This record gives sequence, C-alpha cells and structure tokens, in this order.
Amino acid sequence: MAQKILIFCGSDTPEKAFPPFMLGSGALAMDMEVTLFFTMSGLNIVRKGGAENITLKGAPKSLQEFIDILRDGGAKFIACSAAFAIVGIEEKDLIEGVECGGVATFVDAAQEADVVLTF
Repeated sequence: MAQKILIFCGSDTPEKAFPPFMLGSGALAMDMEVTLFFTMSGLNIVRKGGAENITLKGAPKSLQEFIDILRDGGAKFIACSAAFAIVGIEEKDLIEGVECGGVATFVDAAQEADVVLTF
C-alpha cells in the first residue's frame, strides 16, 4: 500500500503557492498518493485562470505546469467548500478535476495520511 501525503494549501502568495506542488511532484515520483486541499486564498490556485496570475521568479516550472504534472500523475485536488463564500468562489469557478469537500473531508484525509504538510 502506497504511503499517503496530504498537503494543505491555504495561500495564493507565490512563496506559499509553489512549494505544495514542488513537494507534491516529488511525492508522486516516490509513488506516494498525493492529495492537495485548497482553502482560503489558496482556492485561487484552482480557480479558472488563477494559476496563470501566480508567478515565482526562478521557479523551475509555472504553477500551471505543476498543476498539470500533479493532475496527470493522479494527485487528488480538493477545494474547501466551507471557504467558498469567504473567498467569493463557486464550484463552477474551479478548474477541471477539482473535488469539493469541507472540514470533515480534510480531517478524514489527515487521519489517513502518513504525512501532512501545511502552507
């Protein structure tokens, strides 16, 4: 059974938005099951058109390229529906392949994960 990593993505600032994808890519390469949970301003990462507006000078890839790598590699993306009203986002605003879940979804995933990282 593969080890599981859960990455909490709570910010769209470049310095916090990129590391989850860099580490998630590494985890996929190590055959781990990867789940990213997006909440608060981190929801902007998975908002349609959002990743294109988040750049980090010197990053090895664009945020959109990292999203594609993780999505193609089978990572699971979950958007926190409890934060939708706070951020002003709706399910229809999310990129393809993003599931919706609330607090219980995160807690359940955290209980099952071997590693939990927060950004």
